Amino acid sequence: MEFIEFKGKTVDDAITEATIQFGVTSEELVYEVIDKGSTGILGFINTKPAIIRAKKKETFEDIILEFLENLFRIMGVETVVDITYNEEEKTMDINLTGPEMGVLIGKRGQTLDALQKIVQSVVNKHSEEFIRVKLDTENYRARRRDTLENLAKNIAYKVKRTKKSVVLEPMNPYERRIIHSALQNDKYVSTRSEGEEPFRRVVIYYNRAK
Repeated sequence: MEFIEFKGKTVDDAITEATIQFGVTSEELVYEVIDKGSTGILGFINTKPAIIRAKKKETFEDIILEFLENLFRIMGVETVVDITYNEEEKTMDINLTGPEMGVLIGKRGQTLDALQKIVQSVVNKHSEEFIRVKLDTENYRARRRDTLENLAKNIAYKVKRTKKSVVLEPMNPYERRIIHSALQNDKYVSTRSEGEEPFRRVVIYYNRAK
């Protein structure tokens, strides 16, 4: 954020003007005094206003917001960014909205996952403690979870019927956890992950021991 010039009868008045425009308290301002002003002769002859240059202190969220806005500007994708930071739980939820969100989601969410990794790296570069970032748009994460849970149950039914293992397509760690979790209480099938990233897959197999 660039510095903006403010004027007032006194420096305090100029600071008040800045706090009103930015919607913050004086403690949340960064400012420098350009001119302390003068009350002049008899309080009205040759008076000079006080002048300051001020801007709002950058918060953690401001830094990430500026990074994302610059990133999407370079990508040419019109995007509105909403950030919710939970300092106590050390989580940051970032929701994106706009007319071209399919571009940011990508095939099976691969672009969204890649963006999330980039943002998480930037976030933790500016934090002394690890912060978990969730980047989402159009409720894609919840919809994808529902799709994977339904897939897991359908494949489990097939495995129980044929007693033959089924190897799923490669998935990222988050999506594999959804499959494992969806079937962890199934009495007749088990799951395991095989292969190396980024081609690691979940195997659903009939478990006679169960």
